Amino acid sequence: MNNVSVVTGATGDMGRVVAAELVARGDTVLLVVRNAERGRRIAAQLGFDRVEVFAADLTSPDDVHHLAGRISARHPELHLLVNNAGAHFRTRDVNDLGVELHVAVNFLAGFLLTERLLGALKAGAPSRVVNVVSDAINDTRQVKLGRAPRPVSLEPFDDLTKVNPDQGFQPFTAYARAKLLTVMNGYALADRLADTGVTVNSVHPGVAATGIVDDMIPSYAKAFRGMMTRGLLPPKEGARAILHVATAPALEGVSGRYFNRFDEARTPPVSHDRGLQQQVRDAAGAYLRRTV
Repeated sequence: MNNVSVVTGATGDMGRVVAAELVARGDTVLLVVRNAERGRRIAAQLGFDRVEVFAADLTSPDDVHHLAGRISARHPELHLLVNNAGAHFRTRDVNDLGVELHVAVNFLAGFLLTERLLGALKAGAPSRVVNVVSDAINDTRQVKLGRAPRPVSLEPFDDLTKVNPDQGFQPFTAYARAKLLTVMNGYALADRLADTGVTVNSVHPGVAATGIVDDMIPSYAKAFRGMMTRGLLPPKEGARAILHVATAPALEGVSGRYFNRFDEARTPPVSHDRGLQQQVRDAAGAYLRRTV
């Protein structure tokens, strides 16, 4: 069987490894990239006969909508969607619709793409949605010395533009909060898709030496990058955890879970609040209607 797999953030450190391993197992892999030329170079390395490149700006809901349309037009059946794209921003900025960029890239893009591709994922069932997140949701301290872990918080809201406001903005916490939204939506979507053959899980691949981690290092500490990243996982090891959740036979039919690398793990109590989960889906769903 020729599985068709979608990998976003496919030019990133872990995304390239995930895509390469999926090609090696025989999948047709659709690379979702920001830079088309970089995507074509990776496709040439992996083999054009098994790889297709789709360029899109994931900060733009309209672009994500058109991306999903192009994918589903070419592939009415999909078997795997890996929402791997992610970004960390040192300063606060918003997209054209006023959504803070951590939220736009790390949550809303994956939400919209998944919803738009559900028909193809159902047609290709059994299929999987894998959301790449971060265990920062369980502890937003960047220096983990003393004191108890500090899980990310989430206040009730009715509009995504109100998430990560300017007042009190902290980049790493904003990043973690966007990943929390993804985990919460994953729990709710898994319930919604029960008995459809489509599973939804989230995975923290470990803290790997990637471009996102580089961006989290303050400029004044760049000279010490080697020392600060010495204990981090190589991207290939992070990708192994993603691939495990995406392909392991033992996880066939397993849905609505969060994995810290290879092990199922807990997420903050707020993530299990069904009322807040629905608020997350309602607020994001407004952008589905805007992009029709």
